[in-house]
Amino acid sequence: MRSLVIIPTYNERENIEALLRAILSLPLDLEVVVVDDHSPDGTGEIVDRMAAADPRIHVIHRPAKLGLGTAYVAGFRFGRARGYDRLLTMDADFSHNPAHLPDLLARSQEADLVIGSRYVPGGEVIDSPWYRRLLSRGANGFARLMLGLTPRDVTAGFRCYRPQVLEAIAPETIRAEGYAFLIEITYRAQRAGFRIAEVPIRFRDRRYGRSKISRREIWRALGTVLRLARDRIAG
Repeated sequence: MRSLVIIPTYNERENIEALLRAILSLPLDLEVVVVDDHSPDGTGEIVDRMAAADPRIHVIHRPAKLGLGTAYVAGFRFGRARGYDRLLTMDADFSHNPAHLPDLLARSQEADLVIGSRYVPGGEVIDSPWYRRLLSRGANGFARLMLGLTPRDVTAGFRCYRPQVLEAIAPETIRAEGYAFLIEITYRAQRAGFRIAEVPIRFRDRRYGRSKISRREIWRALGTVLRLARDRIAG
């Protein structure tokens, strides 16, 4: 399978070079596109330099910090236009270990959307503060309860999509931003009848840099779940 890994970035200069080298060292037919939101720390320039030396690396430069959801959409558009067999997404901060990429791709032989999950047997969270764990568990439980979702980790950004999933659910029309985008895309995929599977991962809190999660994003996720629940009840 010819696969593309989509990595949104904003101020990830401490992580990005090592991450790209780790991904491309795997014995898989992988390419990477970094969607950089005009990082002031020079992340985009680092990727430009690496791309000049390795044709498997691509970069999309955006003019400002435009958000996680639209970064995914830009990556999906790039991948679908070039005919990749699988489109994967992951964070740039090493919280998602590239060593799990083969597991996601292997499971995608039988599933349309595969989620790298912290909350299935074998999954775990390492070096994350207790309040972050509580928030994540609570957000996932609330979304699953309100929307009838079957996956256990609906806010996870470590994923593998078959292109037909994205063609059917039109992620460019999703209104949600940030991690709420992931909840809505999961909801749409399940409603459309696609096969969703999870593989266990070890999620480790970021090595360097600062977390991008804010109170505003938490409230946006809550609003997204309530909006989708209302639409679900309305039929």
